[in-house]
Amino acid sequence: MLVNFDCSAMWLKQPRWIVDAFNVDPLYLKHDQQGSAPDYRHWQIPLGRRFRALKLWFVLRLYGVENLQKHIRKHIALAHLFEKLCLADDRFEIFEEVTMGLVCFRLKGSNEVNEELLRRINGRGKIHLVPSKIDDVYFLRLAVCSRFTEDS
Repeated sequence: MLVNFDCSAMWLKQPRWIVDAFNVDPLYLKHDQQGSAPDYRHWQIPLGRRFRALKLWFVLRLYGVENLQKHIRKHIALAHLFEKLCLADDRFEIFEEVTMGLVCFRLKGSNEVNEELLRRINGRGKIHLVPSKIDDVYFLRLAVCSRFTEDS
C-alpha cells in the first residue's frame, strides 16, 4: 500500500491468538505497566519494533481514503485484466482464484516448462514474478503492487 515491504497493516479477528503464540514473558522483561496497553512485543518474534507506522501514516494523510480506494481498485482491475489475458490464451491456466492484486497462473504442461518461463521472465529484468508450488504443481505469482504499473 505505497509503503516499503517491511511496513504492513495487520487486521486480526482474534488478536489474542497471536499474543498467545508469540508471548515471551521472562522475569527480566516484566514491568509495572504491564496490561495498561497492548504489548506489541507479543505480536511477533522480535522483542522490539522499528518505527514503520510513520510511513503508513504519511501515505494515509497524503492520499486520503478516496485515492487509496482508487489505487487499490486499479491494482485489482489490472490483476483481472491479466487473468483475462491468460484465459484467452490456450497455453495458460489460472491456478487459483484471483484475489486482490494477485494472479496465480501457469503454462499448461510440466513444472519444468514453468520453471523455464520464470527464469526467462525474471532474467529480462522488466518484471519480477515469484514461484510457488502446491501439491507438486509449480505455478507463477503475479502481484500487482507498484504504483507505476500500467496496462500497456
